Amino acid sequence: MTQTIDSGQGRGTAHAAPTLDEVAQAAGVSRSTASRAINGGHRVSPEAQLAVDDAVERLGYVPNRAARSLVTRRTGSVALVLPEPDERVLNDPFLTGTLRGVSSALGTSELQLVLIMARPGDQDGRIARYLGGGHVDGAIVASHHREDGLEEDLARSGMPSVFVGRPFEPENHLYVDVDNFDGGRQAAQRLIDRGCRRITTISGPLDMTAGIDRLDGWAAALRAAGFETDGVEHGDFTMAAGSAAAERLLARVPDLDGIFAASDAMAAGAVRVLREHGLSVPDDVAVVGYDDLGFAVASTPQLTTVTNPVSVLAGEATMLLLDVLAGAEAPVAPTVLPAELVVRASA
Repeated sequence: MTQTIDSGQGRGTAHAAPTLDEVAQAAGVSRSTASRAINGGHRVSPEAQLAVDDAVERLGYVPNRAARSLVTRRTGSVALVLPEPDERVLNDPFLTGTLRGVSSALGTSELQLVLIMARPGDQDGRIARYLGGGHVDGAIVASHHREDGLEEDLARSGMPSVFVGRPFEPENHLYVDVDNFDGGRQAAQRLIDRGCRRITTISGPLDMTAGIDRLDGWAAALRAAGFETDGVEHGDFTMAAGSAAAERLLARVPDLDGIFAASDAMAAGAVRVLREHGLSVPDDVAVVGYDDLGFAVASTPQLTTVTNPVSVLAGEATMLLLDVLAGAEAPVAPTVLPAELVVRASA
């Protein structure tokens, strides 16, 4: 589109307004880097930022956000989708850490964050309808479950999206994750190395890939050591679930001497039950948790645990979504951070 301008010396020639591609070319950077530099400077080196700022000034580039919204139908908003009930989102350190990580990564960008939570029992497609209704430009999804249908809905819609945590069909989605399999393996190996011989676990939900992967890692370590893998009870990552699962384990495996709980909240619940049964941690039963997001240091004794760097993961997911929205080519491989064991008094 061109317009006629008056140079002050008579009628001038029509010139097209400078485009983002021309700014990128003048600055010697990619289009996505130029877009990020103009929209807040996320993941842009100081040198590239200076080059883009100089090109913007020289070319007289002015991003017309209102016009661009009409042309591209962009809303200027992204969604953080947490398919969990309200009280869980407000109290679970993983979910609050995810919210902090996304909000921090958006930083000075002009994108607004829309938080979407599930109502208890909400499986009627409400979230999918909202996401498909043109209300947001992209979505970050965390704490997703197999039955919530978000993977299928987002794959069909084609909406730019990034998952925090491996999807069940990873080939269809962008995602970032921590190596939960190795985290479960390291937790079990710590109990083995400490001398435990009847090692049990309180797994996370098996409709979540994190629950499956941590359980599989635990089982792999025990099989390699020649131990039984039948000491399994399941929970939902909450303290109450950890307490209930620990009661079941003690009734079924009374000679247990090690517990790996797939979240620190469940580990804290297990420690409480062990104490009520007159068992000392770690002298009678050693306990390892997972997350290192608050419960670990608040527990007595403090928990040996595996780190789950949720704020980093959420930030990485947000930056990846911003890159995609800016036109960058999606990465071929996911970002998977290593799991790290933190040894404290409980094991």
